Amino acid sequence: MENPQDIFSSNGGCVSDIVTEKYLVESRESASHVQLACSMQHCAFPLDGNELCLWSTKDPSHEPLLSSPKGNTILTSNTIAFNLMSVLSDLLILRGHHQPITAMAFGNKVNPLLICSASLDYVIMWNLDECREKVLQGLVPRGTVMGSLLGKVLCLQLSPDDQVVAVCAGNKIFTLDIETQAVLAKLQGHLGPVTAVEFCPWQAGIIISVSEDRGFKVWDHCTGSLIYSSSVLSAYPLLSLFIDAESRQLVTGCADGQLWIFSLMDGHHYRRVARVDLRKKTETFFTRRLKSGLYSQPEESQLPSTSALGKGEQVGVTFPILRLAPCDLSRVPRSACGCLSSENTRCLWIGSSVGLFVFNPANLEVEAALCYKDFHSLSIPLAGSCALRSRFADGKALCLLASLFGGKIAVLEVDPAALVVAQQCTRVGQGLSVPASSCVLPTSPLYLGIAKEKSTKAASEQRHAKRNVMKDQFLVFHSKIKSSGYASAPHLTMFSPKTNIKSEGKGPSRHRSSCTREAYAVDCAVPAKPGPRVAAAPACTRVCCIQYSGDGQWLACGLANHLCLVFDASLTGTPAVFSGHDGAVNAICWSHDQRWLLSAARDRTLRVWSAHGTEPALLLGKDMFSKPIQSAQFYYIDAFILLSSGPEFQLLKYHIDTCKDEMKRYKQKSKSRLVCRLSMTDAGDMTCLSAVNDFYSHIVLTAGRNRTVEVFDLNAGCSAAVIAEAHSRPVHQICQNKGSSFTTQQPQAYNAFLTTAVGDGMRLWDLRTLRCERHFEGHPNRSYPCGIAFNPCGRFAACGAEDRHAYMYEMGSSTFSHRLAGHTDIVTGVAFNPSAPQEKIN
Repeated sequence: MENPQDIFSSNGGCVSDIVTEKYLVESRESASHVQLACSMQHCAFPLDGNELCLWSTKDPSHEPLLSSPKGNTILTSNTIAFNLMSVLSDLLILRGHHQPITAMAFGNKVNPLLICSASLDYVIMWNLDECREKVLQGLVPRGTVMGSLLGKVLCLQLSPDDQVVAVCAGNKIFTLDIETQAVLAKLQGHLGPVTAVEFCPWQAGIIISVSEDRGFKVWDHCTGSLIYSSSVLSAYPLLSLFIDAESRQLVTGCADGQLWIFSLMDGHHYRRVARVDLRKKTETFFTRRLKSGLYSQPEESQLPSTSALGKGEQVGVTFPILRLAPCDLSRVPRSACGCLSSENTRCLWIGSSVGLFVFNPANLEVEAALCYKDFHSLSIPLAGSCALRSRFADGKALCLLASLFGGKIAVLEVDPAALVVAQQCTRVGQGLSVPASSCVLPTSPLYLGIAKEKSTKAASEQRHAKRNVMKDQFLVFHSKIKSSGYASAPHLTMFSPKTNIKSEGKGPSRHRSSCTREAYAVDCAVPAKPGPRVAAAPACTRVCCIQYSGDGQWLACGLANHLCLVFDASLTGTPAVFSGHDGAVNAICWSHDQRWLLSAARDRTLRVWSAHGTEPALLLGKDMFSKPIQSAQFYYIDAFILLSSGPEFQLLKYHIDTCKDEMKRYKQKSKSRLVCRLSMTDAGDMTCLSAVNDFYSHIVLTAGRNRTVEVFDLNAGCSAAVIAEAHSRPVHQICQNKGSSFTTQQPQAYNAFLTTAVGDGMRLWDLRTLRCERHFEGHPNRSYPCGIAFNPCGRFAACGAEDRHAYMYEMGSSTFSHRLAGHTDIVTGVAFNPSAPQEKIN
């Protein structure tokens, strides 16, 4: 054996606060593609092929534990310098294999701490406490042979109680009893070598395995039976596996950098939650930070290595996912990282050949990335094997790497909190809130619009006062002309007394009953039973948009055949028809007082209708807009009209004339006035906008064709923040948690909003942090824009899908809870009744 000085070297200095290379090992045999192991305080790796080397991260409080085949302690030699003794004093080498070690795994209990190693000849279980005692006594530590000549073992895993070890040899899985060394079961069914296996933490006897046959299987190792077998997931082998006990999800990594996430909840039947491309997520992660202009990297590298990501002219580098492990970000300062929510602190370490990544399974985003090439002090630029383990004492993580080429093995200490803080860009929009937290500024467009309205009212009152002076009038000057009565039938009853007068109450009983409101049931179940159905239009006509009135009594629909329909909420009776547009109706919106209905169409016109009439009360023609109106709504409790056309949105002050003059009924007295117009930062076309009308809010959310979401603060009259790369495609709808007048939520809950894009699912955002908190993509939406909606209590979200179903999601889960059937075509929009737990789908 070589001299210890030639084998071990230590990096004494701290390279940075993010990553430190604690030790570097030179081995004669390469450990690439070998399953390495890490525990809370130990790292295990093969040395020179058949020697099991263990390194302890604790400060050595015992004698050196490096043993030789003859039982003599090598460190007693006078030829070893004192500084080398400090390096080797916490190393332990165990010998017992004759063939190269191919896999190793630690047990889950601390006392005693077990480690299992496997090669072509033996599978050996070692008790580290016993090995330590024997070394101190000058004896050779020995392990227990669990099995022999099982084949090439690629993976080992111990059960949570350290009673059973799963040995993956070839395409077979052997479960061995640790106490009796007996074979409990032999699981066969994979068509390729098994690369990873895990025990289910909450179901005893259940194990899940992945293989090079590109699928996963669920086994009951107590009975030796196969429970579930997936289909082929990818064109590349599956290499890694992780089971999240808190979210009940299965995460598996592929050789081409794909992550597949499945639900293990009862009744979900192992449904797929998401598929993630690690390369694209990493590129998006760096793009967002470069566009923000605020990027902080370690001193050695100010920008990420593009060659490591396979971009530009470099040859594309694959992202094989070698290992998955839990990562705790609870120690990340909230002020520095954008206020990670409690559930978003539970992340995953992804160990790849080019770097380490912190992945968030809730929002399917990369929170931080560490490329080996970006740290010149690291000795391994490309890894062939990886092992990861987080330490709860100091929040740091141990990373054990084996070089893809050569025999180098390195032990890294990574601080995930420092890594995330260094790479989180500071949002310029921090402090934003949907509920208005201050009065309107005198320079605000909202203030100018309201102030001018007051001055106009004062001037009109003066003019009306002047008109009150008696002047000469025409013979007939009344606005209404009473009929002569010649065509009406004669009165048969001269007088009919009122007999239904009630002494209590001043108004009619109908008015009193309509004012009585029942609170929305917050703890209601998800709507799952179909209600009444009605054909809104012929089969060839598409329903473009729907919305309930604020009191939940009426449902308005915009159709592709230029019509607007208003149904009773019970979908009974004949709907009211509003005609006048020459194009498909893009947007429809009720006013806060339910008196007016706004519609915008592809013909570049906007109309405001009276809820009790069929003629438009206000018409904004084509001469006002150069491009079709994409979104339009009432804003600031009906004080303004907000609409988007082309690259800008406009804030309009409007007046609707409500006086009934039959002599001048054809003269348009309703009018509008432009208060302000604002464009997106890059002058791209807007695809949608959203703002709250039920209470005072200064925030307007917009989305553009450049895949960004931009936040405007109308109190300041400017853009407040930009979310770059919000989706992989342009956002076609923004939906805010607006609640309703029948339920009450916490003020901070109104800062949540949803966005959706074709082919990229639905995302939940928090305005205070401008972060994506959760990603939903269980519904098929690959080529057609489908609508989304919040329920009034904010617990659920609904979305349409191309498989003729509507999907219901709970805000705390990434997979759908219900799938509602009944439609015969693509579900284009959804809406919740604000007063009762029911849902409308079109």
